[in-house]
Amino acid sequence: MFGRIAGRYDLLNRVLSAGIDQRWRRFTVRHASEGLGGLEGQSGVDFCCGTGDLALAFRAAGATVMGFDFTPEMVPLARDKGEAGPQPGPLFLRGDAMAAPAATNSVDFTSVSFGIRNVADRRGCLAEMARVVRPGGLVLVLEFTMPPGFLLGALYRTYFTKVLPLVGRLVSKDDDAYSYLPRTVLAWPDPETFQAEFEGTGLVDCGFRRLTRGIACLHWGRVPEGEPS
Repeated sequence: MFGRIAGRYDLLNRVLSAGIDQRWRRFTVRHASEGLGGLEGQSGVDFCCGTGDLALAFRAAGATVMGFDFTPEMVPLARDKGEAGPQPGPLFLRGDAMAAPAATNSVDFTSVSFGIRNVADRRGCLAEMARVVRPGGLVLVLEFTMPPGFLLGALYRTYFTKVLPLVGRLVSKDDDAYSYLPRTVLAWPDPETFQAEFEGTGLVDCGFRRLTRGIACLHWGRVPEGEPS
């Protein structure tokens, strides 16, 4: 399904979010920078990287990033975007979020934006994200969620289940892809529940922040430092 819409993936993201998705990614990068004391010289792995937007945002902030995605059609699009910049872009390759192509304790942060809903086991994915990060490093997840409150929640649910699939079908010419999106978001846990899953993975200093009145949410946690000798 993602392979079928890869060529119009960026266009649809911008249209359906009115460009706000890029603002959410910039916020994620800023939060990582604050948590790590800057991104210059830091290294990271972007899981489920899609066409590379978040990995490229981290690169623009000074980090060295590798991104991978399970959908083979996404990877060359990410590579093309990385090569279009003034400096060499991140390394992009195909990989499985349940068995990340990176060594244990090898990077300062891991990230995923709007992709963890699509893995077979999100807790297993969180464990893989934590495995790759050195002690003291960060795990960051940017994901859609349902906004709180009856009125806003009802309005957003109507947009998400009626308007978004219609626009998605018209632009992508794919009947299933943009019906899949609201189904997975409606089934996604609320931020408090997902934070508990972060903590259940063994991450510490966990937290979250709702973005744009709760349409999206950034979650974070830190890999614990080793026991003192």
